[in-house]
Amino acid sequence: MATTVSRILFHLGFDMTDRRNLFNKVWDLHSVRTISSGQTQLFIGLHLIHEVTSPQAFSILRDRNLTVMFPDRTLATVDHIVPTDNQLRPFADGLAEEMMSAIEKNCRDFGIRLFDLKDNRQGVVHIVGPEQGLTQPGMTIACGDSHTSTHGAFGSIAFGIGTSQVADVLATQTLALSRPKVRRIEVTGKLRPGVFAKDVILHIIRKLGVQGGVGYAYEYAGEVFDRMSMEERMTVCNMSIEGGARCGYINPDQTTVDYIRGRPFAPTAAEFDRAAAWWLSLASPPDAEFDDRVTFDGSEIEPTVTWGINPEQSVGVTEKLPALSSFSIDDQKGINDAFAYMDLHENQPIQGVKIDVAFIGSCTNGRISDLREAAAIARGRKVSPGVKALVVPGSQLVRQQAMAEGLDKVFEAAGFEWREAGCSMCLAMNPDKLKGREVCASSSNRNFKGRQGSPTGRTLLMSPAMVAAAAINGCVSDVRTMLQG
Repeated sequence: MATTVSRILFHLGFDMTDRRNLFNKVWDLHSVRTISSGQTQLFIGLHLIHEVTSPQAFSILRDRNLTVMFPDRTLATVDHIVPTDNQLRPFADGLAEEMMSAIEKNCRDFGIRLFDLKDNRQGVVHIVGPEQGLTQPGMTIACGDSHTSTHGAFGSIAFGIGTSQVADVLATQTLALSRPKVRRIEVTGKLRPGVFAKDVILHIIRKLGVQGGVGYAYEYAGEVFDRMSMEERMTVCNMSIEGGARCGYINPDQTTVDYIRGRPFAPTAAEFDRAAAWWLSLASPPDAEFDDRVTFDGSEIEPTVTWGINPEQSVGVTEKLPALSSFSIDDQKGINDAFAYMDLHENQPIQGVKIDVAFIGSCTNGRISDLREAAAIARGRKVSPGVKALVVPGSQLVRQQAMAEGLDKVFEAAGFEWREAGCSMCLAMNPDKLKGREVCASSSNRNFKGRQGSPTGRTLLMSPAMVAAAAINGCVSDVRTMLQG
């Protein structure tokens, strides 16, 4: 393959001596010009929209009598506000119904492709793009959603944007952005059994902090990422934003190429081979320059659980919560506040913390491999009495595949609720919400106060397998004790 790639690139006139990292290659390829603010006007190759952040953007276009410049470069789906139990229209929630009607009308009026609830391609926006083959290496991707960084798993640079920027992209297919620095995060060695991609990214955020990535794009590299499937890589890149990074990416390789091949919007035949050669050429070379480098040993990572009110506040499952004295004087008040909100205390073991709700799903962990990992723990076991457990596939196609494999029956036999595709309990924009002081073991991406619907509800982030273990035992548990030998 390497010889073929080199030959194709030579004939296409690619510079084989380029020593820029992938981020800067892709940024430069999409730069339109430098504007007066010093920012780059960046062309956006793929724009993803959903029902929550798009209505205001379309209103801006209408107010200014503007059209969508390249409607074929925009894809819409619905995910945030859709119910995952009863999806009959009109929705019981009037605001949700209004948002659904708005995106249907806007896509119809402006000629944009929409995956709605009647389309079996509907699902969470960051799951739909990759599974349709729309997400490809070397692209610039934007979406009015924080976790657009997910798409960086393919060697694209992908940005979450605000509503006014959604309007900018619709009208001009460009964004004004400041170029971030690039930090290379290498994870070496081999993960131990029971340690998943979610644990890797939680570990990185714990070590570097939720502000550690401010001003940076993260390049993830090393043996651990090389071995990961595309779905695992998407989990890691998804939470780059939780570490403060503007985006996160992994260099494309044969795993990337194999994943994209044959998908509905992927190139075909000889065109695919040409595209694949170019994708592989984008990878940062061994002597690429970076603004910073960090290395972690993957063998030291264990199943990780958040204990506080941001993703940095986490511990390994066999650890105790940190002592207050381990933090600086300036940080101690915030840590005390987190302990109080979570009703936890310093030096307390994280194992054994009781839960009320278990949620498996979200753009972080709602793919088929996530459901398989959780089902392996649920199979032949029962959800603990008093625990409400939900499994929400990330797309209709994921749901169909899981049902074809019998995973729905595994979950239902164990006492989990099997739902329709959507964002569900990741965020409080649909009927799936915490009540009161409930504690939720969640495979989602944020544990902020009120994130899951109750202003006093509490969230413990962990991998899907760890969520399944918590659901069965009724408390935070080490999934490694439940793995089949």
